[in-house]
Amino acid sequence: MDLMKNLRDVPSPSPEAYDRARTALQTAMEEPVATVVRPKRWFSWPKLSIAAVGAAAVAAAVVMGTSGGSVPAGPSDAAPQAVEAPLVKLASAVQAAGTQPGDASLIINTKFGLDDKPDLNYTLYTDKGQQFTGDSAKTLADAVAKGDAQPATPYDGKVMVAARLAANGDVDKARIAMITAAGNALGVGLSPAEADKAWAAAQAETAKMLRKIGKPVPAPKPRPTGKDLENLINNHLLSNAEHALFANAADAEVRAGVLKLYATIPDMIVGKTTVDGQAALTLTAPPAILGGSTDVLTINADNGLPIREEITSAESSKRYVVNYKSSRVTLADVAAGKI
Repeated sequence: MDLMKNLRDVPSPSPEAYDRARTALQTAMEEPVATVVRPKRWFSWPKLSIAAVGAAAVAAAVVMGTSGGSVPAGPSDAAPQAVEAPLVKLASAVQAAGTQPGDASLIINTKFGLDDKPDLNYTLYTDKGQQFTGDSAKTLADAVAKGDAQPATPYDGKVMVAARLAANGDVDKARIAMITAAGNALGVGLSPAEADKAWAAAQAETAKMLRKIGKPVPAPKPRPTGKDLENLINNHLLSNAEHALFANAADAEVRAGVLKLYATIPDMIVGKTTVDGQAALTLTAPPAILGGSTDVLTINADNGLPIREEITSAESSKRYVVNYKSSRVTLADVAAGKI
């Protein structure tokens, strides 16, 4: 798990490396995985245990689509509103202010791992759904100048659509779309028979992959229910929404939608703080949805832009920190080295 965590902000590996990493992690978890896409993105690792490793991307060393759940049938169909007031109020202000001029969102993140050495990464997500990456302003500028873009994956598109849907009012529908962006192996929203079929298919896929690499196949497990299911659902919501935020934070509509979706996570704690003299909010995810790990995201209290994330592993108590800077830019300026 710690190896996967240390890789969270690196560019996407090859499909072969992706499959090896995904399978290795899945073997340790002994839970089924669903068919996934390969998002090529740097983003966070808020889930560090079996219950928490549901739906992020191995491209950033996070398995995306382990259970791919959504809002389950029954009482949990209605999206909770545990922390609606502060985050929804901020989301409305963010959307009203609108997106700044430009044709792309730039996020610069600086990761501090166990050695406390800074690891700088640049991600440029264009309004046309392309992505450019670099480990310095120069390498990013060179990538843009050469047109060395990676097209957005289906997963990228789904999380952005879900965020925009939430921003524009249909939060319940957006919540389902965001949770299931990586797949729906939990069968959420399906009939009991269809849900069991989806779960069985996911386990069969896992077994097939394990046999392919000569690994032992764990005994099938029943589909999660009750609180376990709800925790997986909210884990997927958090990780997929974070993907949208960390890829395209400078887009006001995406940012507002993510804030509204965060507001539907029960027991999310919203606190107040200051960072470099600016008012900020801390969003502390419920440890139950992270398998006991902690994930605290600090955002600007006025515009919702991410500032800092601190993650502590439940297994090892190791702490990881990422600082974020987000802005709107134009491709022409970036290509000219004006970053």
